[in-house]
Amino acid sequence: MVLLIAAAGLVYELTMAAVASYVLGDSVTQFSTIIGVYLSALGAGAYLSRFVDQKLALRFVDVELATALMGGLSAPGLFTAFAFTGAFRLLLYSTVVVVGVLVGLELPLLIRILRREYELKELIARTLSFDYAGALVGSLAFSLWLFPKLGLVHASLLCGMLNAAVGLASTFVLKGSDARERRALAKARIRAVLIMLMLATGLAGASRLMVLVESTLFGGEIRLAKQSAYQRIVLAQRSPDFNLYLNGHLQFSSTDEHRYHEALVHPAMAAARQRERVAVGGGGDGLAVREVLKWPEVRSVTLIDLDPAVTDLGRFHPMLSKRNHRALHDPRVTIVNADAMVWLAQTENTFDVVILDFPDPTNYSLGKLYSQRFYRTASERLSVGGTLSTQSTSPLFTREAFWCVVRTLEEVGLRPLPYHVFVPSFGEWGFVLAARTPPVLPRHLPTLGLAFLNEPALLTMTAFAPDMARVPTEPNRLNNQALVGYYLKASARWN
Repeated sequence: MVLLIAAAGLVYELTMAAVASYVLGDSVTQFSTIIGVYLSALGAGAYLSRFVDQKLALRFVDVELATALMGGLSAPGLFTAFAFTGAFRLLLYSTVVVVGVLVGLELPLLIRILRREYELKELIARTLSFDYAGALVGSLAFSLWLFPKLGLVHASLLCGMLNAAVGLASTFVLKGSDARERRALAKARIRAVLIMLMLATGLAGASRLMVLVESTLFGGEIRLAKQSAYQRIVLAQRSPDFNLYLNGHLQFSSTDEHRYHEALVHPAMAAARQRERVAVGGGGDGLAVREVLKWPEVRSVTLIDLDPAVTDLGRFHPMLSKRNHRALHDPRVTIVNADAMVWLAQTENTFDVVILDFPDPTNYSLGKLYSQRFYRTASERLSVGGTLSTQSTSPLFTREAFWCVVRTLEEVGLRPLPYHVFVPSFGEWGFVLAARTPPVLPRHLPTLGLAFLNEPALLTMTAFAPDMARVPTEPNRLNNQALVGYYLKASARWN
């Protein structure tokens, strides 16, 4: 019993922190603040247990059922609050406190109940051992199964049912102190069953709830919504256009993605001495690969994307495969589902062009893909005369972050050429072309059937207005992740 309630309590904590990270970004801040508040609430619950003096068995069952409701409904309730109210943060921390207090009440009450049967030192040793073991079980279950296989909403509802089941079992196992308490425990079974049925109903309708929430957040018809081992993937359509979201962040809009991907790919391809072997980091949607394959000299493209769910989407979803011209089915393309930082460090292959199409550095796991360590590794994979290009956030909205990328490339011995284009879905967007010798942006491109890039567009890309001009920044090192700080500070200001 102790192991189960400890596991469920930890899952609630991780789930609420993950929901906050999903909708607010900055995973380090969200996890650290949620965990800190939750632990404080556990202590408050333990302290409040001293005021419970009568009907301990019944009170324990009531606490379990209240925990089942509040914890089980935490994720669906918070997602709904974010979509339909303006009080998300208030509701978030209120939920964290209430669930934490309830979980904090559980163990002290149970220890006092079991003191009738066990010696105190034996009781404390056993309960604390199972409590810590339950924390391990909960953390492993959340990371290996609940989150990647079920998603956050299903995870919290399932753990709520687990708490309700413990409450129901306790009405049979725990003995009331008198006849009145025993009768009350029997009545509590009905409440436990009703709560289990309520949570089971929520579990059955959880997917429909998330479709409603995500339709409100992202607009349009949700054509695909799934939880991979790494992220939440949503494809939303506003006929005739559609958008791809990863963990709530827009990755592209079919309305104007051609501007972004043409600007990312073709300057690097044109500036390279050769274009036979190309590596694309990220970009599992296949849109950057589509642009690479427009160059007839290309003999091989290696696409390195961590999440197989995204590359499968690019290969097999009809909306996306049509958009990328079935690029990921081209025999010249090899898909590698791996961490690009690790894979590039291990491979002995060299490439004429390296295209880096990673999500914005909203957290440290993404920030490492813009670090000195990563850029040094990528530069070592460049052939003689090779070029590298990377998306680099907005020089207008996240100005310091953009120039931090430029500074970081300089620190590893590459010669960067920053440039920018206007992408309506994102605003003014930045890129950096880099090589071992100063790269030159082409004045014109061969006939490739491009929809955006032409000679006038190329001429304006390297001109930066005063409000986008270079500012002093620190380079982005693995041990400081300055880029993430710059990005989050600027994002908070604009949001």
